[in-house]
Amino acid sequence: MIIHGRSLYPPSYHPRTHSVPVAQLQFRAYHPQFLELYMHFVGHAAAALGIPISRPVYLPTQRSLWTVPRGPFVHKKSQENFERKVHKRAIKAWDADPEVVDRWVRYISRHTMPGVGLRVTQWKRAPPGIGQQMVDAAVGSTRLGSSADNVKALAKKIVQQEL
Repeated sequence: MIIHGRSLYPPSYHPRTHSVPVAQLQFRAYHPQFLELYMHFVGHAAAALGIPISRPVYLPTQRSLWTVPRGPFVHKKSQENFERKVHKRAIKAWDADPEVVDRWVRYISRHTMPGVGLRVTQWKRAPPGIGQQMVDAAVGSTRLGSSADNVKALAKKIVQQEL
């Protein structure tokens, strides 16, 4: 009896919990077969690490055309046409720990297929309370934010000078 591995089946997709995006991956390749195989590998790697990802999104295929003369000089009417298509896909990762996402990205970058390009955009979340820390730092650097007592003493001195 032969038991096949996971490679025959589509990857399992974990459900999102909070819908907070963590990373976006864009893939490019000239051959769609390599791209599909690599997307399959990336989906299984994310499922093994428990990262909720979107299904592959098909982005528009970029098509480039060239016309080149076959021979030099007098053979202008004899030309060849060349075409190159760049196939693109995108995946978005949600609700995962940044360390797990970093490890996943390093793993798929290390095991990338020849002929497939990868671009990763990661979003780092600031810790809670960072806004209050930024306000305190901004107020502390101004002259008025030094202390309330200094402001009151300065106000009294100005009032006494005016009277």
